[in-house]
Amino acid sequence: MRRLTAIILCFAFLCVPVKAREDTPVVALTFDDGPSGEITHQLLQGLEKRQVKATFLLCGYRLKEFPQTGQAIYDGGHEIGLHGYSHRTMENMSQAEVAKELSDTLALLPEGCAPVFFRPPGGVTTKAVKAAAKEAGLSLLYWSVDPKDWKTHNAAAIEQTVMSSVGDGDIILLHDMCSCSVSAALAIVDDLLAQGYRFVTVSQLAQLRSTEPKPGLVYSRFR
Repeated sequence: MRRLTAIILCFAFLCVPVKAREDTPVVALTFDDGPSGEITHQLLQGLEKRQVKATFLLCGYRLKEFPQTGQAIYDGGHEIGLHGYSHRTMENMSQAEVAKELSDTLALLPEGCAPVFFRPPGGVTTKAVKAAAKEAGLSLLYWSVDPKDWKTHNAAAIEQTVMSSVGDGDIILLHDMCSCSVSAALAIVDDLLAQGYRFVTVSQLAQLRSTEPKPGLVYSRFR
């Protein structure tokens, strides 16, 4: 009887979910405005070395200039989303104009890539933007941590800003347009890995938080 009880208890313990992984804080790194050729490749190499996946919101006109870099992002297992074709603000665009920005960019994505998210340039969202995104089956992606690396151009300052405000479930906004942003991004990765964080794509983060992104709706974090 005791042996039977012990066996039952062993199986019961095996069925208990592992809490350590659930308790691990997770964040998503996102990069806007690319791809940027060599700078993006430097970032991809650094992320690969650290076994970290990120989400890249790509511009159509830059995909046209750097198609091989867009393919490298996809081949590296990173998530790809849209950032419009021209990077023009969409504040005064009609739904048809926004839709064209999206379709022109979609046509340049690597074969097999099925994006989930669209981040309007500057985060400017109107009824036309939401309607076009919904029609294209895309959710609108904002962010919860923004060190404004595009104007800071100081890797240490960018790193400090992120580290002072980041938390579990956050979406970090960065750009792969200059070497200082790449240096800051990799330093942030090292800092957060040392603190026990885990990096995931935005889609993975949503899934971990039992959220299925809906087309046309806005998401800025998954806590």
